[in-house]
Amino acid sequence: MNIHAMRAIYKFEMARTWRTLMQSIIAPVISTSLYFVVFGSAIGSRIKEVDGISYGAFIVPGLIMLSLLSQSIANASFGIYFPRFTGTIFELLSAPVSYLEIVVSYVGAAATKSILLGLIILATAGLFVPLQVQHPIWMVLFLVLTAVTFSLLGFIIGIWADSFEKLQLVPLLIVTPLTFLGGSFYSVNMLPPFWRVVTLFNPIVYLVSGFRWSFFGLADVNVELSLGMTVLFLAVFLLIVNWIFKTGYRLKS
Repeated sequence: MNIHAMRAIYKFEMARTWRTLMQSIIAPVISTSLYFVVFGSAIGSRIKEVDGISYGAFIVPGLIMLSLLSQSIANASFGIYFPRFTGTIFELLSAPVSYLEIVVSYVGAAATKSILLGLIILATAGLFVPLQVQHPIWMVLFLVLTAVTFSLLGFIIGIWADSFEKLQLVPLLIVTPLTFLGGSFYSVNMLPPFWRVVTLFNPIVYLVSGFRWSFFGLADVNVELSLGMTVLFLAVFLLIVNWIFKTGYRLKS
């Protein structure tokens, strides 16, 4: 394995974060804080507790997950799309670097940035409400798995997109709405029976539920099922990435 090449790609992608600190870190933290103030204050004044947890604390895992998903996709999609846009992707493909090393480097950098952002948001939320993490190891596990999984999705979007507009298409029209409807700001058990069943077809429910369980020991679905679904999404995206490099889809033209 070409460690030097992987390190070079990884460091280059991480350096872009520090060059665009306002866009990469500060803006998402401010946006999430505004979500927290609006939802925590406006709705929290009417909903004091959910399952014995103060509403302000209850929405923190959902807010972290919202930022984690969007930033993982954005970081990975732009990271691989820009070399395609400038044409430098051909230099990368002709270099003595395997497809696996390319994926690990780009996805690893995107996931690292997203995890860092998630931890910053967690620390910021602690300034607003008292937080507890009952299962810190599970919290880190869900955080890492989700960041890697959706960084892979972002990598796929970056390969598929042929314009900057398409880079935003899936996050804005699919991922963000599913996150809002996936129990980020409410418990699925609060819904009427019919809509509760419908909501279970939303894949984001399992990510948010498992992540919230690591904080409070409360979950809308079984935590083993949440972990299993997360691993399933990871496997599906890995298979798609493998197919892309085997066929050269949008890479060799």
